[in-house]
Amino acid sequence: MEDHQSQDVLTIAGKCYRSRLLVGTGKYKDFDETRRAVEASGAEIVTVAIRRTNIGQEPGQPSLLDALPPSKYTYLPNTAGCYSADDAIRTLRLARELLDGHNLVKLEVLGDPQTLFPNMPETLKAAQTLVKDGFKVMVYCSDDPIQAKLLEEMGCVAVMPLASLIGSGMGILNPWNLSLIIEKAKVPVLVDAGVGTASDAAIAMELGCDGVLMNTAIAGAQNPVLMAGAMKKAVEAGREAFLAGRMPKKLYSASPSSPTAGLIAGLTAGLTAAK
Repeated sequence: MEDHQSQDVLTIAGKCYRSRLLVGTGKYKDFDETRRAVEASGAEIVTVAIRRTNIGQEPGQPSLLDALPPSKYTYLPNTAGCYSADDAIRTLRLARELLDGHNLVKLEVLGDPQTLFPNMPETLKAAQTLVKDGFKVMVYCSDDPIQAKLLEEMGCVAVMPLASLIGSGMGILNPWNLSLIIEKAKVPVLVDAGVGTASDAAIAMELGCDGVLMNTAIAGAQNPVLMAGAMKKAVEAGREAFLAGRMPKKLYSASPSSPTAGLIAGLTAGLTAAK
């Protein structure tokens, strides 16, 4: 199993990762809890909201960079809280400056503050500019196969359709659309938003997603560190189940787990001999 896992890697923008679980760094009580949860998750990519988390913008204040050193983790700056393409572009240019030219980013342009559903016209506009500007863009999007394909053709390095609304914990509400996106995509497809518990993560991976990104599902749990460990196992189990290929679903086609051929004849022969 270890040899299989070492060969089955997630490749994003030319870099390989062993873990297919990406985690957010917000909503924890402090940076120490953030560090312990990330360590328990086994994640190698951590996403950070540039508008909400200190990574050098506030000198003298506690910094996430101390809790999660960039030498150990790949940072994925995101544009959480941005509602226009211009805001998102400005935010990621600031992130690149703060992180010494780092260009792997997560783009999200929100439509409204209540649902946090993506504004796809503004997302497409921002993605086009950022790709031309040299960014490697992973993009939060609706679970629309057409929009996902447009983003891929634009040059985004990964598409990240929502499973359900950000922070809702409702799980995967439309597995059919996700399957359509996975079927057509030539870049990694990662479920982003809506995961609530370990079984949701496993289902995403069983569908064939390349990975899962989550924040609230871990940070909002009663025991975030324990939940982070559960999510790690769920993603790994779901991936292995997908690679193994599940048995086909059948209606009224019962087949016993143990062979029955010859049992009656053998029993009859045994009784006759006993007489």
